[in-house]
Amino acid sequence: MQNPAALRSFFSVRYDLIATGIQLPFDLFVNSSSLKEKEKFVRIFPAGDSLGTADLENLKYKYIQLYIAEDQRHLYMKSLIHSEHYDDTQKANVLKDSALEYLGKIFDENREFSTELLEKNIEGCREVVENMVDLLGEYDIDSLRGLIGSLSFHDFYTYDHSINVSMYCISIWHVAHPNAPRQDLVNIGLGGLLHDLGKVKIPTNILNSPGGLSESEYEIIKKHPTLGLELLLSGEVKVHHTIDVNVIARIVHEHHENWNGTGYPAKIRDEEIHPMARACTIADFFDAITTKRSYNQVMPIADALNVMRKFRGIKLEPSLFDIFEKHVDHVKTDIRKDLVLADRFDPTIPWETLPLEEIKAIQKNGFGKIKLIDNKKK
Repeated sequence: MQNPAALRSFFSVRYDLIATGIQLPFDLFVNSSSLKEKEKFVRIFPAGDSLGTADLENLKYKYIQLYIAEDQRHLYMKSLIHSEHYDDTQKANVLKDSALEYLGKIFDENREFSTELLEKNIEGCREVVENMVDLLGEYDIDSLRGLIGSLSFHDFYTYDHSINVSMYCISIWHVAHPNAPRQDLVNIGLGGLLHDLGKVKIPTNILNSPGGLSESEYEIIKKHPTLGLELLLSGEVKVHHTIDVNVIARIVHEHHENWNGTGYPAKIRDEEIHPMARACTIADFFDAITTKRSYNQVMPIADALNVMRKFRGIKLEPSLFDIFEKHVDHVKTDIRKDLVLADRFDPTIPWETLPLEEIKAIQKNGFGKIKLIDNKKK
């Protein structure tokens, strides 16, 4: 008879992120084989039993690494989020790692894409977002910014950025709609996490080109909202009954539409754009210019808000941006340079250096100048 564990997949878990003194809702496994191609996972601790501190130390002495079955990941996440043993940064990192796992499977160019694959990993993303909503609770936008800044980052822009956008979407919606039903927060969080879903159909070499896109490559990039919509509304993707796939599809499809109708892909405007997509646009923009990446410097918050303010009523819904700005604390200082982002800026692209331009003071004759101060491309 085949070992049932051989039919399951597993993920490693840190010893310091296994709670003691409570009943564990998941099993613990070890890999008894030293050969990667012949991994053999054996259960060493059953779900439902309580693990003491001495027990955990004994396991740590005997085994280099512990594992949990992938089909019990949601139980691990939920137990961690509701545990008082860990701080929010530790909890958020676990949620981020889980989201990375699901997004990685969706975007894996070495794996054959299928509806079944998408369904399975959207379900995993939903479980992550459910826990995000619980974790963020009463977090305001500024404290969330601090939490995001404390998390580890990875080199593939789409993954990190999507997770950050998801958290900002939840927080923005919460401050704009304090009495919003929990399911609305889950829907917008999932929409934020999947907002770039259509990129799965875009060649990786284009996705990973920081600011160095040709016009034709950028036109390909601009197809990703429609491609994402088609993936979700093909009629074949089935999601959890609590999820409104039509709302999520609209967030995916409309997050690059501009308030004044100059966005893409459909050039719809103001109230035609779904309210959650408008929130996602702000989250997308804010994270793109304020979150540290391995290849770019970020803008101070005061400068970032000054830049975003210039898009108020153009790209961003005015009233929602005002609420957002009110909830982002920053040092009130004189802006050293009055900056504006070049028209070609798009949060979709992982810019090596943001295309910022400096607005010179208005001359007496009434004419001003815009001076390009940073146009570096990789």
